[in-house]
Amino acid sequence: MMMFSQALGLPVITAVDAEQLGRVESLTIDARNGRVACLRLSGAPKHATTIAWNAIEAVGRDAVIVRSRTGTDPGQSDVPAHHEALGHRVLTEHGTALGTVKDIAFDNTTGHILTLYTALGDVPADHLLGLGSYAVVVRVEPAGPPGARE
Repeated sequence: MMMFSQALGLPVITAVDAEQLGRVESLTIDARNGRVACLRLSGAPKHATTIAWNAIEAVGRDAVIVRSRTGTDPGQSDVPAHHEALGHRVLTEHGTALGTVKDIAFDNTTGHILTLYTALGDVPADHLLGLGSYAVVVRVEPAGPPGARE
């Protein structure tokens, strides 16, 4: 497990020739699949500003290792639009504010989002519905089966 805040600023290095491509500037979330879709880099050549998650070999405490430069493509069509999650407000599907995103835990092997940490508590990743320029949208805890309430 790793936090988004720990990944930011990590150098991104190719496994083949140990060339540094840049540093992690942000992580793009695919809310539909509940995982990190790609890394966006700062200080990278124009052809290597986006790294698809499937091109990543390892994400560690000191660096991100990519298989090769071939996994870098700023025009990837399967990458969702980037919207920053850290620091953005969290709303339920009913519009209730749940604070702001303080950090996000993700599996640094698979890229799956585990937990959103907000100013008002933790939100399990399976509650993530969407991410836009205004807010992260989550569903509220289901009420349970009909007739469960007394």
